[in-house]
Amino acid sequence: MPLRPGLGTLGRSTKLRTNYFAVRLPKQATIYEYAIDISPQAQAKGDRRPRILELVEQSPALSPFVQHVAHDRSQRLVSAQELPQPLTVNVRYLEVDQRDDPNALTFTVDFKFQRELHTSELHKYMDGSPENRGFDSQPCLSAMNLILQTFASKRGFRVGGNKFFFPSSAERAELSLGVEAYRGFFMSVRPMYKQLMVNINVCMTAFYTPGNLAQAMRAFRQQTGDGMPRGFADRLKVSTKHLGYTKKHTIARVMTSLTARSARFQCEEFGREVTVEEFFKLKYKINLRYARDLPVVNVSTNPKRPVYLPAEVCEIVPGQAYRGKLDGDQTAKMIRYACNPPDFNGNAIVHQGFDQLGLRPEAASATLSAFGLSVAPEMAVVPGRILPAPTIAYKSGKPAIRNAGWNIVDVKLHTGGTISNWAVLLVHEGRDIEFRGETDPELIAFLKTFLAKCASSGIVGANKPPKIIPPVNLPPARDDPNRERALEAIRQAFRANLKRDAKPSFVLVLLSGIDKYIYPGIKKLCDVDMGLHTVHMLLSKARDTRGNRQDQYFSNVVLKVNAKLGGINHLLDATSMKWLVDKKTMVMGIDVTHPSPKSLPGSPSIAAVVASVDDNFVQFPASLTLQRPDWNKESKEMVEKLTQMTIERLQLYQERNKRLPDRIFVYRDGVSEGQYELVLREELPKIQAAFKQISPRAPYKPTLTIAICGKRHHARFWPTAPADMSRNGNTLPGTVVDKGITRIHDFDFYLQAHDGLQGHVRPTHYTVVYDENHYSADVLQQGTHTASYLYARATKAVSLVPAAYYADIACERGRDYLNVLMNLVDDQSSVAGGSRTTADREAEKQRVYEDAVKRWGKGVHADLKNSMFYI
Repeated sequence: MPLRPGLGTLGRSTKLRTNYFAVRLPKQATIYEYAIDISPQAQAKGDRRPRILELVEQSPALSPFVQHVAHDRSQRLVSAQELPQPLTVNVRYLEVDQRDDPNALTFTVDFKFQRELHTSELHKYMDGSPENRGFDSQPCLSAMNLILQTFASKRGFRVGGNKFFFPSSAERAELSLGVEAYRGFFMSVRPMYKQLMVNINVCMTAFYTPGNLAQAMRAFRQQTGDGMPRGFADRLKVSTKHLGYTKKHTIARVMTSLTARSARFQCEEFGREVTVEEFFKLKYKINLRYARDLPVVNVSTNPKRPVYLPAEVCEIVPGQAYRGKLDGDQTAKMIRYACNPPDFNGNAIVHQGFDQLGLRPEAASATLSAFGLSVAPEMAVVPGRILPAPTIAYKSGKPAIRNAGWNIVDVKLHTGGTISNWAVLLVHEGRDIEFRGETDPELIAFLKTFLAKCASSGIVGANKPPKIIPPVNLPPARDDPNRERALEAIRQAFRANLKRDAKPSFVLVLLSGIDKYIYPGIKKLCDVDMGLHTVHMLLSKARDTRGNRQDQYFSNVVLKVNAKLGGINHLLDATSMKWLVDKKTMVMGIDVTHPSPKSLPGSPSIAAVVASVDDNFVQFPASLTLQRPDWNKESKEMVEKLTQMTIERLQLYQERNKRLPDRIFVYRDGVSEGQYELVLREELPKIQAAFKQISPRAPYKPTLTIAICGKRHHARFWPTAPADMSRNGNTLPGTVVDKGITRIHDFDFYLQAHDGLQGHVRPTHYTVVYDENHYSADVLQQGTHTASYLYARATKAVSLVPAAYYADIACERGRDYLNVLMNLVDDQSSVAGGSRTTADREAEKQRVYEDAVKRWGKGVHADLKNSMFYI
């Protein structure tokens, strides 16, 4: 990776507080690292391992060392003092509230010395000397995290590697039936120049609402008339107390066809076959209230030996992060709950966070003291700069930029696309807001208003009346699973009313409501099967004539239409474009989207590569492809077919420009910090292979730069001066930071190009991982900033540079093509597959993948693939 070429100087200087806190680290301390080996391994899995370590800490063999050790409750332990070797501890496994068990398992826990970690080496690395750049800081940093997180790990719920929640004092909000959000804190150690720091941030996570499982099932039944959704019950942890102590189980399957009264098994203890209801009455003197009303749950991992439990003896274990993908309503509630101004978050971090994480000096854990660590209670203050906005150019009109946005009233688009002919599709589902038919005077007036907006914006041919397809009356959703009949009706309407040899420039689709099948289904039908550009309008917004709402809505739709038609909405001034146009340059964006918790197992990942084809950097056609999510476990985030996709983008550039670009700039989205090296190892050679294959005779060697766009980080900033503060307390658009909390040696910076309208604004973290163009810090920072004003679909700067943003949108469009596989698993009302064998599950994954390949076909239709069909 390239060294930082210097620091940026452009813009107005400012000072910012940031949610990084200095960690005092001894100069010459030794930390001893040990591997934890628990046997028998087969029985030491899941929640048992943390409990085994709790029992070990209580044992006489380890109790003398407990104050100066930290561990991950599973495999790794670090100590401030050398532990005796060999160190072996035997414990009898008992649950927290279990007094004794003559048949208790006995575990042997060995602590095996691995290595010494010296803080002096970490200090040398943080001093920034080039000779220490190759030092592997990860072992030291992960040890620091273990130490700093010991207090929080024992007192709260841990989610992922670095998020901690404390439900007894946490604020919470109900997201939906059985799901609630907790506010907690993220904490992670980071090495900075001359200083170790800990990054602390407010975070939100959805959890299962604790409580009785039977009551949860009854609540679902009352609310939905159906059982508990699959996405809710799948692998849900429950606890029982009928054995006299608390025992945890994981639900393998909800047995929707079996109740406690109907489920039977051969009971050796009673010498006969009994029902689950009888067994609990005879064995535990428990009379079940819902024996014939609610299904039992199977908590066995052995498909041949099910273990059935009545739902009413099961309690949903507190502190379980929700594994499903939040739906639209849940997400909206989560955003409302999490969307707090900067001051709120800052106060929560400094006050609640420090106390709950055990970092305040007077309340710090003994473990921190044993290792000689302490954390400064004040936020670090770092220098920043506010970069100037570019000038926006239209064909006529000069809108003024204010707060990184502008208004396009009385403005003509820079270059209008051409409408040869167009069509309108009316999708009817019986809602009052729908137009009555193709001759409805209100529809004619509506379309005339939209056409007038297209014409005044500069789109050519906007005076042509459309072909209005007679309304398609869709069958009711309750009678049409997956809306397959509805989508077939739309397909037939297109075939009956549109000519294959005279396709419309675009089809305007008027929808009266949001449906998770219809919109993606139409996109698949038109993008892949028929090769038709479509633009959708939601009538509840499009027909809202209060104030200037309809005009604003139409303006936004016009931007999409013009981009699809190959037009140019706006440009930047020549000065802002200089960093791109001084050589023939192609800008690429790359992203990969993976199956979500709502995807069927076996669903593919989708990769997108977009690239500019013009010197104005406004048109970014895309290549889309499927790949197995597990095609290479080490590098599944990487793009498997990147060589071919890059060749496709170069070929189109060559076709449009009669030559290949001299320079290529890649913005890579969707890569975590730990995968930067993978990009260089896996993707860089694939891009370079494309250069060789596109011109096998004459060597083609464009200069290449690759920058990673990071959005999933926890760095936040607070202005210190009122003049540098937005109306809601955020930093101003154009704020850039490349000192204080950036990487020690590497070329990275934080950039907030957009205006933070609500909540606490998050900058994008750009890291240059490869650079043959030898950009200066100023050129790349200001260039990326001004490029953020070129997003075709908005009249404002966006948070992510458009090339990467387009790749992300293209990936999401690819998900629409596989909507039934990728997004809709939770529609199934019960858990299936919990008792199936591994071979069965793998075979099913293969079937799902093959189904995806079949649905995908040849991908985007040949008539659209060289356009911004996805915008």
